[in-house]
Amino acid sequence: MKYKLLVVDVDGTLLGGDGRISVKDREALVKARDSGTMVSLSTGRVPRACLNIIKQLSLDGYHIFFDGALVSDLNQSQKVYIQPLNKLIVRQAVEFARSNDIYLELYSATRYFVERETWGTDIHRQFFGLEPVVGDLIKVLNREQIVKGELMTSTPEEVAQARSFYLQFNGRLHFSWVRTPAYPGIDFINVVDPGVSKGKALTALVSHLGISMTEVMAIGDGTNDIPLLSSAGLSIAMNNAPDEVKAVAHYITLDIDHSGLAAAIEEFLL
Repeated sequence: MKYKLLVVDVDGTLLGGDGRISVKDREALVKARDSGTMVSLSTGRVPRACLNIIKQLSLDGYHIFFDGALVSDLNQSQKVYIQPLNKLIVRQAVEFARSNDIYLELYSATRYFVERETWGTDIHRQFFGLEPVVGDLIKVLNREQIVKGELMTSTPEEVAQARSFYLQFNGRLHFSWVRTPAYPGIDFINVVDPGVSKGKALTALVSHLGISMTEVMAIGDGTNDIPLLSSAGLSIAMNNAPDEVKAVAHYITLDIDHSGLAAAIEEFLL
């Protein structure tokens, strides 16, 4: 059948270890778009961190950001769906992070906030092109709608700290562990509202576009892609995905280093 919407995860699916889109993947996406298929990104990233990707591919539609907490166009002139975090719980999270010396980031739809500079802010600045707003996170809550929090770990101590944070807030917040090939030793832990998932965001997007879920082809590689792949009419896992992701997919394509995205597009869309 002709799929009307192609939903593509970013890190590990579209972007490899060099942070770039392969020539094959870019050409296949352009062909899919030019053939009339709508192309949407689905990512834990903030909109601004997708700016260059969206411009490279000339994608003028809607995208899933913040692991599904926001569905909008790049400029957010049209928000299809948004699910912010509960302010009281975020306040408790900030206080817990402070008392346990845990590095915590908070994100609004347009900016991100930290209380101190770390190696994490360096990565966001250098790789994602994001400049932090440094200040009191409690004060941020009084003036901003927070959509996502994030923890980052690279050492056993940081992993233990993140574990304690998870145990404290599991059930009141939803956690997903994400890695990018550019930083294989680092876990990016997205923290969103318990009702948020890429699958729920896809449901909202499909409804807004007036198409059916059977007309959606989705591809991803991370555990946060499982709700997305479980919802789509055709779900494809990258070969670099873990087994639990492959288990929910209809088809497994090549890995990121061999342009698995292009192979899937050529197999099912072109």
